[in-house]
Amino acid sequence: MKTELKAKFIQHILGKKKENEGFTLIELLVVIIIIGILSAIALPSFLNQANKAKQSEAKTYVGSMNRGQQAFYTENSSFTSSVDDLGIGVSTATSNYKYGTAATAAAGTVLAYATSYSDLNDNITGLRNYGGRVYLKAVGANSELTSIAFLCEANNVGVSGSGLTDVTSCTSAAKFIK
Repeated sequence: MKTELKAKFIQHILGKKKENEGFTLIELLVVIIIIGILSAIALPSFLNQANKAKQSEAKTYVGSMNRGQQAFYTENSSFTSSVDDLGIGVSTATSNYKYGTAATAAAGTVLAYATSYSDLNDNITGLRNYGGRVYLKAVGANSELTSIAFLCEANNVGVSGSGLTDVTSCTSAAKFIK
């Protein structure tokens, strides 16, 4: 019985035809079309990630300058218009943005901003600009002053970073970040 089973098994293996192996042309085309559709959907999002990473630098730097202004005011009872005076180690220019700060005419406010090189027409980068503001506000029954900071992102590329804030909020050309 065992030899009979072995013989039938060998006969079955040898009797298989080679035509059932491999993929048909239609199966390969369907796979290629599906991969193409998924690539077309994911590619724009993937390409935008580099700009998002560059813009996060500006958000971080402007936020640091805002916090530096708050600390500077706590120590000196005034704001500074020099990034170096903040003592936070932020460079005024990187490969993507130029940074600055300016004490404004409105009493008790200071502006921090990031302007991309595309805004300065040096090269086209497609980066959004950022502006931050620190201002003083009286709180409580005894009107103690506290500093309030916020950050705005330009709605469009090419809007100057220094024009994104007014005294206590973002302008219509920008949206509130934090």
